[in-house]
Amino acid sequence: MFVREENFKTFIRLYPVISILTALHLIVFLLLNIGPQADFLYYYFAGSNYYISQGEYWRLVTPIITHVSLTHVLFNSFSLVIFGPALERILGKGKFLIGYFGAGIIADIATYFILPLNFAHIGASGAIFGLFGIYLYLMYARKEYLAGAGNKQILLVVLVFSLITTFTTEGINIYGHLFGLIAGAALAPVLMAFVPRQKFR
Repeated sequence: MFVREENFKTFIRLYPVISILTALHLIVFLLLNIGPQADFLYYYFAGSNYYISQGEYWRLVTPIITHVSLTHVLFNSFSLVIFGPALERILGKGKFLIGYFGAGIIADIATYFILPLNFAHIGASGAIFGLFGIYLYLMYARKEYLAGAGNKQILLVVLVFSLITTFTTEGINIYGHLFGLIAGAALAPVLMAFVPRQKFR
């Protein structure tokens, strides 16, 4: 379920949403680090609480695709490539996008209301944690979709590790991670409402 054995071409064909999102991460990262447009893009893409308070509501969305450091973009993109495909298959393209961006936006809204106006943030981590929230729902309400050797254990280990690093790594938007996780779990019953109860293969 979480082991990628497809070649590059097959992966793109099977998981077009994951492929497009990952490409978007990398393209925006390159644009933010190369060329004269870098400062302009960062200025308008960052999730600045102050500018959100001034009505620039697109900043609740653009941070989800914005990364400046190489380690940040690679870690989030790797997480998306490993843990996203199964959910894209289970939910379908449209509902996966709703879950991913919905969790990310809710995480950014929580960040806006909880943290001070001078706080700014970027990154897909809230949306990634939203995927883990959906998986948490599946673990306890739709277990048939996680049938297979060690799937639940892998998810729990990764989630615990991710939560530990959330609280121990400097500069992380803790509220973004936590509310992304909560949002994913809250959205999951709605997203799964019309998905048939059957074993996922």
